[in-house]
Amino acid sequence: MAPKVRLTVEAEEDLFDIWRFVANNDSPAKANTLLDNLETTCHSLSKTPNKGHVPKELRRVDIFDFHEIHYKPYRILYEHDEKRVLIHAILDGRRDMESLLRSRLLR
Repeated sequence: MAPKVRLTVEAEEDLFDIWRFVANNDSPAKANTLLDNLETTCHSLSKTPNKGHVPKELRRVDIFDFHEIHYKPYRILYEHDEKRVLIHAILDGRRDMESLLRSRLLR
């Protein structure tokens, strides 16, 4: 049985923040398309949860529990087991990832 994909409250907030930024700075239609593509990418993990890799920022500090996949420029950070994939964050990869990851995943 494929693992179920779930988003944390923080990841859902990330999606809303991304949507709002694109809608305000480009168009609501493009924000909707981006949101659909990000959600599709997240849910693709139910079929292939092992396709991601450990983010280099976490590997450097010997944390191997989290993986990431990309929908450029966004980085989708998650952990998984046989029953579930838990999306923790959907972040713009152009930002300072080390600070973002430290504040989000290492608390």
